[in-house]
Amino acid sequence: MLNYSTYNDQQLLELLKTGDKRAYAEIYNRYKKLLYAFALKRLDNEQEVEDILHELFLSVWNKREQFGEQTLLAAYLYNGVRYQIINIFSRQKLAGRYLDSFNQYLRQELTIDETDHLIRHKELSGLIEKEIAALPTKMREVFQMSRQIGCTRKEIAEQLGLSEETVKSHMHHALKILKVKLGTMTVLLFM
Repeated sequence: MLNYSTYNDQQLLELLKTGDKRAYAEIYNRYKKLLYAFALKRLDNEQEVEDILHELFLSVWNKREQFGEQTLLAAYLYNGVRYQIINIFSRQKLAGRYLDSFNQYLRQELTIDETDHLIRHKELSGLIEKEIAALPTKMREVFQMSRQIGCTRKEIAEQLGLSEETVKSHMHHALKILKVKLGTMTVLLFM
């Protein structure tokens, strides 16, 4: 049985190119912790680092036949991590710009249509409250505790002396009734 830990990177790459899974495992074990530490210093997000390493090592396996004799494994791996980190920063920056733009748009819209918006909001709130008040008593209590107070199923069940399944059933039926009476878009407000 071969001891892969004694092989250098170039020897492991040559074995990897032939589909040797033990060579792949040795590369993974040799570099995972080092790459993890390298990426975590830059991102400070363990889940993102795990995702990057997963993608990187998947790429190493999928591109194993493309590695040339001049490929430096360590450089390839570190550059792969660096590239993924740059992509994450770019996406975050772009998302931040979209969010800033959207918030600016919302601020403009609120100042332009603030009165109209407030009137519509008041009318809609009144209509919603009216329909909630028309629900059967227990169903209304369950709905209000869940959506307006923020209680969990378990908390509602304990406070009202019901089973969690009954609470779930009441919520399901309340949302169904409100959906029919108020329409799909309004019910989304409660989700």
